[in-house]
Amino acid sequence: MSDSTEPRAKVAPASLPPVAGVRQVAAGPHISGAPSGRRIMLLVVGALTPAALWSVWCLGLPAVIVYACCIVASVGTEFAWNALLHRPQTVTDGSSLLTGILLAMCMPPMTPWWICMVAGIVAIGLAKMLFGGLGFNLFNPALVGRAVALLSWLGVMGELKPYAGGWLVAVQNVPAAGKFDAISGATRLAVAAADRAAGGAYHFDLAAQYPALLFRNLAGSVGEVSAALLIAGGLFLIAVKVVDWRIPLGYIGTVAALSWAFGSDPIFNVLAGGVVLGAFFMATDYVTSPITKKGRLVFGVGCGLFNVVTRFYGPMPETTTFAILFMNGLAPIIDRMFMPHPFGWVKPVKEAKAHA
Repeated sequence: MSDSTEPRAKVAPASLPPVAGVRQVAAGPHISGAPSGRRIMLLVVGALTPAALWSVWCLGLPAVIVYACCIVASVGTEFAWNALLHRPQTVTDGSSLLTGILLAMCMPPMTPWWICMVAGIVAIGLAKMLFGGLGFNLFNPALVGRAVALLSWLGVMGELKPYAGGWLVAVQNVPAAGKFDAISGATRLAVAAADRAAGGAYHFDLAAQYPALLFRNLAGSVGEVSAALLIAGGLFLIAVKVVDWRIPLGYIGTVAALSWAFGSDPIFNVLAGGVVLGAFFMATDYVTSPITKKGRLVFGVGCGLFNVVTRFYGPMPETTTFAILFMNGLAPIIDRMFMPHPFGWVKPVKEAKAHA
């Protein structure tokens, strides 16, 4: 080996004489390049687009305002942050656009515009750029923005009336539905919780809610209008290998199994609230989820466990946001627990004797 510090010249691989009809390649090994971060972000945005457009069609101007404010605040904050610190602009990678869309889908359609703007600023400024930008954040930025908005203005968001699109028709036979008119979250979940607390006295038919939850749910957040379109988008991401199936399977499977074990309808509990959106599009975030295969499955199961337990025994019927954020904090620990050993690794003699 040469001790010279001079930079080495790049040596081109030896090439074979061209043969008609045969494609030449360099000598192996051959490494397939992963898709770029920008392409991944755009694929996720594309998978969300049908659900987003359908929510705008069903909810109208309120949804347009929420989407516009969240996206402008998210993209604008990243642009301003980089400009003020004289850093290269990163808004073209699509991550801030995706954060704005996901944040909008977490918000009720009647959320005041200024709360949406603050949530977008917090999501990018506090949860992403303050940590160093894309790839360094510990928690999902969109969920951080939503959590801060909910906890900071609980009084304002708690007084929001459900979108006047006729969703009350679905629950008008429930005597307790009247006192849930001021709930801005997943209203059907709230009514279902009241029915459970009353021992089923209201006879709220969970199975009757399937069509609305799948195709036209106007009772929850902007992103909950169609679970069917979200599922289709999530399956598309799994098919193109952008999303690992382990996290959605662990999340949704745990929610269904525990809901059934607690004596409730598993399908209703999967479709209602933000479980589908969270399982396919938020819990699967590359930066804030484990990198090991076993770790991803455990991560998904943990999200589902936290979500269901707090839904049935906590003060709020919808806790998808906090379930994923909680597991985001545990992701590094999960990775350490399931980190595979290098090929050919042998347990040290001292350690082997200690375990003998």
